[in-house]
Amino acid sequence: MSLPTAPIRFAIVGLGHIGKRHAYMVQQHPEAELVAVIDPINPQFDPSIPYFERLDDYFLNGPTADVLTVATPNGLHVAQAQQAIAQGLHVVVEKPIGLRSSEVELLLQQAQTAGKQLFPVMQNRYSPPSQWIKGVMQAGLLGEIYLVQLHCFWNRDQRYYLPKGWHGSAQLDGGTLFTQFSHFIDTLYWLLGDVEEVSGQMRSFNHAGLTDFEDSGLLQFQLAGGALGSLAFSTSVHDQNFESSITLIGEKGTVKLGGQYMDQVVYCHIQGYEMPVLPPTNPGNDYGHYKGSAANHQYVIENVVDVLRGRAPITVKPEEALAVVRIIEQMYASAAASSAASSAPSAPSAVKKP
Repeated sequence: MSLPTAPIRFAIVGLGHIGKRHAYMVQQHPEAELVAVIDPINPQFDPSIPYFERLDDYFLNGPTADVLTVATPNGLHVAQAQQAIAQGLHVVVEKPIGLRSSEVELLLQQAQTAGKQLFPVMQNRYSPPSQWIKGVMQAGLLGEIYLVQLHCFWNRDQRYYLPKGWHGSAQLDGGTLFTQFSHFIDTLYWLLGDVEEVSGQMRSFNHAGLTDFEDSGLLQFQLAGGALGSLAFSTSVHDQNFESSITLIGEKGTVKLGGQYMDQVVYCHIQGYEMPVLPPTNPGNDYGHYKGSAANHQYVIENVVDVLRGRAPITVKPEEALAVVRIIEQMYASAAASSAASSAPSAPSAVKKP
């Protein structure tokens, strides 16, 4: 059922860089209204918007909303989304939708039972190069895909992993693939389907004392359509981000998206095809020294409004966000198994007596 013509009311929990960006985008949309913001330590926003320290306080005393946007640390996403659905709200959930697929499955079941929409945020899908390559794939212009190579090489150091912050925590952050690179794993899934037969290794080269997890990894896998794929990633790049790229080698051509945020068409050579001129791409989100994925959150808000008005389908389905979590789980499980195998003591070899 679509909502009436009154503004769609948003409350936002989490006022970090991304939460504030959601708030600004809601305020700029002519059919949306920001009615509350919630954050335990950061009341710095528009003083005209009601502020609450805790989500429980908002639900007890705050103005009514139609949508709760969850922009808190990763490990809180599922529980806060469940709380919002129980209160009768639709939910926008920043990436990743959760850190464990079993919990995300329960969230999806709850939303379906309650008849509430769940909007996972994967805003990179809206960038012009992403829209272009999706069209190329849907039209089958590359033919059979043979090989896929995904590279994610960024810098995250002590300027990012601050003492007592949630970044770097196993419980709240979850790992490099969840926090830094899930957008690009989503692109892989969106274009080529599920990932199978994962093998690989991960290491922490220069993040000891900064994080609870890896900073780099090499993984190989097969895709559902039969193509072979690989992922190389690192947050150990010196001083600044280097690139995020995907290369597709197919029967009828080769394409590479690259740049720091996979926001450029670096190479296109397709049989009988002329590359069109694409619209300009939004820059990466600005976090001070650090840059993040493409700043396309206005399209997220537009899609939420359009879906709730009954004008458009949802751009990122919850089942797709769940699939990305499952892929990342496979990748971590494979690396853990490889590490356990390499550290296991080998059986003593038989020595023949002279």
